[in-house]
Amino acid sequence: MRQRLSPVLTLALLLAAVLAIAVAGGISDAEAGQSSRVSVPAPAKGKGDSCVAETEFMRRYHMTVLNHQRDDTVHDGIRTRQFSLKGCIACHAVEGADARPVTYESPQHFCRTCHEYAAVQIDCFQCHASRPEDDKAAGNATEPNHRSVRSLAEYLERAQQ
Repeated sequence: MRQRLSPVLTLALLLAAVLAIAVAGGISDAEAGQSSRVSVPAPAKGKGDSCVAETEFMRRYHMTVLNHQRDDTVHDGIRTRQFSLKGCIACHAVEGADARPVTYESPQHFCRTCHEYAAVQIDCFQCHASRPEDDKAAGNATEPNHRSVRSLAEYLERAQQ
């Protein structure tokens, strides 16, 4: 003799089947390029003709190359421009209502656009500038900032004692 399923178990199985069909339908809609209920970030395009690497590579590996750049610079004294954070910030600066680049505090900031979407907390801007230096304040970029050079020399002298 066959047993009947309890009404609660029948309802649970029915709800599970409906949910599975709904999820499968949502996945096929997303694969077909149809819009989903979750908005995908659309970061501002950089100012140059092309990025230092392919867009998909940079989306996936930007922190790896930035960390590698940091390690080369800090540990080995090697400074290159290809993956410098300063270069990224300069190229991807987003202007605010005052026509000046916004800081990371603004939801418009290039980095913040995707990092908030991905729920990733970054700490780059605790030390680094989140917008390019003002041309007037920065002076000629090819000339060293003598105040910084002097304070670095003083620090090194103290460290050697």
